Amino acid sequence: MRLVVTGGAGFIGSNFVRHVLARHDDVEIVNLDKLTYAGNLENLRDIEHDPRYAFVHGDICDAAVVGETLRGADAVVNFAAETHVDRSISGPQDFISTDVLGTHTLLEAVRRLEIPRYLQISTDEVYGSIETGAFTEESDLDPSSPYSASKAGADLLVLAYHRTFDTPVLITRSSNNYGARQYPEKIVPLFITNAIDDLQLPVYGDGLNVRDWLYVDDNCAGIDLVLRRGVPGQVYNIGGGNEVQNLAITHQILELLGKGAELIRFVTDRPGHDRRYAIDCSKLKALGWRPEVPFEAGLARTVEWYTDNPDWWRPIKSGEWREYYAKQYGGQV
Repeated sequence: MRLVVTGGAGFIGSNFVRHVLARHDDVEIVNLDKLTYAGNLENLRDIEHDPRYAFVHGDICDAAVVGETLRGADAVVNFAAETHVDRSISGPQDFISTDVLGTHTLLEAVRRLEIPRYLQISTDEVYGSIETGAFTEESDLDPSSPYSASKAGADLLVLAYHRTFDTPVLITRSSNNYGARQYPEKIVPLFITNAIDDLQLPVYGDGLNVRDWLYVDDNCAGIDLVLRRGVPGQVYNIGGGNEVQNLAITHQILELLGKGAELIRFVTDRPGHDRRYAIDCSKLKALGWRPEVPFEAGLARTVEWYTDNPDWWRPIKSGEWREYYAKQYGGQV
């Protein structure tokens, strides 16, 4: 299989590249990545000389680059996206450009080149918030932020290409991922690295928002399974089954690092902040997938990685990151 992975230098994408190379000898991967602020080739330093791996620096909105890169591919997995809700609120344009127009550019190339398989990586956030129960793949889409709206728009476009052009597409929608090498703007890596340095941990609102946490390796295993065994035109939820309040995960991180609750700082809530996410993963489990990493073990493993790898995250938490952080929290921390 010649597999093109877009956004493969990001958090989940790089873990997926590593996952596939470790488990499949018959795969060659081409990683197409624009290397925006969250794309980091250090994430793939350990496999950069693998003869089955190649990197192409390019934008999925660039039709010429996409066409050349996808030529001869057996499958495409699209991780390339702007993903941070806070940044989508302060600057929606990049999200519409990459998440919607970039997806369209890929779909056009897949259709023109007659590529046998296209997998769109999406998010449970497209469903919006739910008070009780869990969303299934048949649930209505009700996104709350420009980020989730851009991903919902891309999902609908992907499914429309299947219905209109019979393009062989699949979609996965995963819950909140965590693990090593995640850019420190999301709650887990931000709070771990802040706590290591005895900096305050900015908790939105009352901190009682609930997220379902999924260890990134389990997500990669689910994506790999859908790529190989999923039915074209179908959507598959991937969730960890670990519903945890933001405040609870904050306390767990502090406990693992031996830090006190005085580091917690409640800040102004995010506009349109969804209260609870929960997804039903029965459809993927019917293909044989199960999450293998318990949340407590995965979080401890993640804390240990950031503790042991300051050379990875300290350079990141400067320059652009520092400007974003000051703007985002406006002197509240």
